[in-house]
Amino acid sequence: MKFPSYSPLFAVFIGAISWVVPGLGQIVLGHRARGIVILVGICGLFTLGLWIGSIGVIDPVQAVLWYGGQMLASPVVALIADYTRPVTGIWPYPSNGRPYEIGQIYTAIAGALNLLCIVNAMYIAYTGKQQPGGDENA
Repeated sequence: MKFPSYSPLFAVFIGAISWVVPGLGQIVLGHRARGIVILVGICGLFTLGLWIGSIGVIDPVQAVLWYGGQMLASPVVALIADYTRPVTGIWPYPSNGRPYEIGQIYTAIAGALNLLCIVNAMYIAYTGKQQPGGDENA
């Protein structure tokens, strides 16, 4: 099934809403089941990372590269980082050791997966194709 192609501005809009709420771009484009799977998968993986490593894994000061990967999951990460920032100079949610590292990895992988889903939604929005390559008549 061929979908109508849209403007580049629409593709950017789809990418933005896919970043804010993972899977929302696919839902808006009519791929409801795919969008729900993406939403549950990415949010579940991110939440699991927070559960394993505590909320302290969101650290924009000492773990800048991990924070960049986590920000790909959603801008909600910035709200979490603002909530966990030290007011008195002492980190309010200390987290160390193996659970901290695993939590960082899970949350950053959720961000990387969301980046792939954002690109997929933008591709569908821009070209009108359901999947890259392949036979569209099948």
